[in-house]
Amino acid sequence: MSETLGSDVRMLERPNWVYLLREFDALYRYGSAGGSPSIRSHRKRVRDRLSAAMAKNPVILPRSREDKPVVAHFARALDLGERGAMQGMARALREVRDDLTWEYGYEKLSKALAQRYAYCEVLGPQGPVHCETLILGFVLFAPNTTYPQHSHSEIEESYISISGAWSENNEAVFAPGSLILNRSGHEHRITTGDREPCLLAYAWTGPEERLAKPDMKLTSTRKRAT
Repeated sequence: MSETLGSDVRMLERPNWVYLLREFDALYRYGSAGGSPSIRSHRKRVRDRLSAAMAKNPVILPRSREDKPVVAHFARALDLGERGAMQGMARALREVRDDLTWEYGYEKLSKALAQRYAYCEVLGPQGPVHCETLILGFVLFAPNTTYPQHSHSEIEESYISISGAWSENNEAVFAPGSLILNRSGHEHRITTGDREPCLLAYAWTGPEERLAKPDMKLTSTRKRAT
């Protein structure tokens, strides 16, 4: 069961959060950049900011557990992750599953997408592990989901597949372990396979004021790519 945390609780007092963040560090430290200077630079920014945050033994923010309809697919996504190359991350995430706050991040969301998508921040301005210079988290999609065209102003974002197949802008199919980098302002749309859920880890870097208030908005229909 999830427990109420006081503002004086620190990360090192909750080892499961430490182990989860170490899995993020391993992904961004030892994974391949595929020869891309941009991805190599992004990976370094993420791990440098993560290392600095962990060295401070940050506060664990008292956030209540919150589920969304798509969380019904979470157990299956973790099962798939534990069978493959991302098993360390999947197992570490399972250990904190009762303390996750799943949310949408948008003021307006269609009823269909609200049934098929949600994300949880694990390190960042909203916590539970507090950090003002980096956001780490997970996004979960039901099978056969299209996450509409969107972009993030002044925020650089990467996704790493934990389980499930997916594509971005219908250009390729990405398997567990794949990393995709979206630069600030880059329009992207995510589509998942029709049989299994998809679980992605993500990292955001950018100015502190933007990370504190991302102002997430979906691209209007008339602007979406065809």
